This record gives sequence, C-alpha cells and structure tokens, in this order.
Amino acid sequence: MKMDNQSKNQTIKTIFTFLSITFLLSTVFYYLIIAFGANSGEFRPYSQGLMWCPGIAALLTMKIYKRNISELGWNWGNTRFQLMSYGIPLAYSLITYLIIWMTGLGGFYKVEFVNSMANSLGWSDLSPYLSILFYFILIGIVGMIDFSAYALGEEIGWRGFLVPKLYKISGYTKTSFITGIIWSVWHYPLIIFSNYNNATPIWYSLTCFTVMIISSCFIYTWLRIQSNSLWTGVFLHASHNLFIQRIFTPLTTDTGNTAFFMDEFGAGLALASIVVGFMFWRKRHSLIEAK
Repeated sequence: MKMDNQSKNQTIKTIFTFLSITFLLSTVFYYLIIAFGANSGEFRPYSQGLMWCPGIAALLTMKIYKRNISELGWNWGNTRFQLMSYGIPLAYSLITYLIIWMTGLGGFYKVEFVNSMANSLGWSDLSPYLSILFYFILIGIVGMIDFSAYALGEEIGWRGFLVPKLYKISGYTKTSFITGIIWSVWHYPLIIFSNYNNATPIWYSLTCFTVMIISSCFIYTWLRIQSNSLWTGVFLHASHNLFIQRIFTPLTTDTGNTAFFMDEFGAGLALASIVVGFMFWRKRHSLIEAK
C-alpha cells in the first residue's frame, strides 16, 4: 500500500521523535553502566533500565501523537511464529558453538562454571554432563520468563513501533537494514566504553556485532510483519540472549583465540546470522501487507 506524501512525512516525524526520546533516555543509563560496570551483578539494574528505554520511548511517542498503543502489535498471532522465534536462536547458536568446540577454537566444558552451577542448584552428586543437561533444560524454560521481561522493553520500541513504521515507507529490505544500523549504534557506547564485549579489539567487536545485528534484523522484521505480533521479537531476542549469555558462552573454555569466534562479538555468530538472515531475505516476497 503506497502512502501519500503527508502520511509519509508524518511517519518520518514520529520515527524521529521516537529515536530522539530513545537515545535521550538511554544517555542516563549509558553513563551509569560505563561508570559502574555493565555486567557486574550489583549494577545489573542499569542495563535492564537501558533495555526499557526504547519501549518507554515508543509509549511516549504514541502518547504525543495521540495514537492507540494497540498499534504496537500486542496480539499473540500464530503460535507457529512464536515457536520459530524461540527455536531459531537456539538452532544457530547451538550449531555455532558445536563447531567451535569440535574444531578446538574453544573448549567444552568450563569446569569452574559447571561446578559452581551444580553446587548452587544442589546437583553436586550428579555427573557434570547430567548437570549440564538439566541446567540446559531448566534455564531454557524458566530463564525465558526473566529474559523475556527485559527483552520486552526493547521490543516494544524496535519491533512494536519502529519496524511497522519503517516497513510502510521503505519495505522489508530497507527496514531490516536501517533497523539493524540503529540497533547496532544504540549498543556502541557500551561496546566502546564499558565491559560489554569479550576482550577482542574494539574494531573487531564492533564489526562482528554490527554484522550479527543487521543480519538478524532480517529475521526479526520478517517474523514481526508476517505474524503482526511484537511477541516474535520478544521471544527471538530473549532466546538469543538466554542461550548465548547463560549457557553456551559460560560453558566454553578459552583455547587461545576463542574470543575471536564465540559470543556476540566473535565471527561465529556473525556468520551464522548472515546465513539465517539471508534465508529469511529470500522469503521476503511471502510477507503479508503491513497493517
């Protein structure tokens, strides 16, 4: 559906307002995270607060322009898309880490992590492999609740508000690419100035992270438009963070140059995201009309 110039200009105006509020609110949390640490437990509320800045910005923008928040895509949609959103990050991260472990780019498993995890959960009498299996199942289910709560903050903004607006004026490919650039840049202050990276050179971390984010946005955008639900973004985002940050990366031992291949700042997930993103880009013609 082609928009007239007035509607297009109004949409661009609302997008600019949303991005301005997002980065303005984020500045507060950038400072707190950079000053006190991005990942240390006692300051984790700062990173969680940052994740809610896009969502708050979207809600404020809807209020400013007197739009109904139902437009953000709260409906559940087809459960098939929600299951895809959970399973896709699990699949590409599992394959990536299996390759890392099997090739010796990284080792499996980190004894200190497994022992600490088993002791804290009361599984010290179990074998390490059973502990890992039970941990995988437990975190893979229960952990989604926690991770989805924080992913929701970002996804109200990125996929609830931004993607449908951009899609109406620029189509699938441009929307995915533009959203990927914006989402990447939003993370840059943390990568450059805080401990939100994996000890590789900054230029390398930025490159791998940006490639991964832009490529993954072709997945996010396709699922958001096809399902007409922001929950696909929530589950995709939560699943990605959960399996990488709480399971696969902590299980991996450093064999010398492992940081260059694993996690969100290594080449492994960047390449995996390119492959999966390209698969969704090829499905772009099957997308429904934006609502």
